[in-house]
Amino acid sequence: MLSIETVPAFAPYVDEQYLEQLAATVLAGEGITGPTELSLLITDDEGIRIINRQYRGIDAPTDVLSFSALPSSSEEAFVTPPDGILRLGDIVISYERASDQATEFGHSVRQELGELFVHGLLHILGYDHENPSDAAVMADKAETYLR
Repeated sequence: MLSIETVPAFAPYVDEQYLEQLAATVLAGEGITGPTELSLLITDDEGIRIINRQYRGIDAPTDVLSFSALPSSSEEAFVTPPDGILRLGDIVISYERASDQATEFGHSVRQELGELFVHGLLHILGYDHENPSDAAVMADKAETYLR
């Protein structure tokens, strides 16, 4: 289940069905089955700046943030909740950044939102791009899922 909350000014321009389809594609591709829960907030630059400052100590807007609820490899796994739902975490995207980047890269805002969403979801699932080999793996995964 993907829960999407969008700032009202951008809601008419967000293709929620497309984002839900991307979530299903990524989760299936990563072998995640059964009930899952993931939230997505599409906000403006100011909204994401506040979240970035609060949780990362960076007082600036960014395009996407992800907050995994899954244990890292160094953490002990959480007890499965009685309802059996795997809670993945939260993704935050700045619509304004997505719009600017779409113009910069010469594609639609819909496509840019999709790319940012998949990027954030891959982070939640444990992928990163701190070194070149990890970045290549993450980029390949994203490209595959976005096709």
